[in-house]
Amino acid sequence: QVHLVESGGGLVQAGGSLRLSCAASGSISSINVMGWYRQALGNRREMVATITSLGTTNYAASVKGRFTISRDNAKNTVYLQMNSLKPEDTVVYYCNAEAWNGFHYWGQGTQVTVSS
Repeated sequence: QVHLVESGGGLVQAGGSLRLSCAASGSISSINVMGWYRQALGNRREMVATITSLGTTNYAASVKGRFTISRDNAKNTVYLQMNSLKPEDTVVYYCNAEAWNGFHYWGQGTQVTVSS
C-alpha cells in the first residue's frame, strides 16, 4: 500500500505561482512513476505531468513551459511548480503514484483556484 498526502493548493491571481507537494509513505519501493492529474467537475481526470523513478518527465501540452514536476526520492516527495497560472487551471489536483505492477494510488486532491 502507498499513502499520498498533497499540500500547497490555494487561491492565487492569474499570472501567479503555486507549488504543490505530495509526500508518499508505505511501500515506496513499489513506486515507478509519480505524477499530477487534475479534474474539473463533470470532466475526466487528465494527466498534468509525470516523472519516472529515473527522472524522465512528461507534460500535458496545456501546461508545458509553465509547470515543472520534480521528485526528491530521498524524501519520497514529488512537487509541481506552477507558474503563469491561468483561470482555466482552476481545478482539483491529484497526486498519483503508479506501481511497477501498474496499480495506481491517488491522493485526496487539493484545490487550486486562479482568479482573473
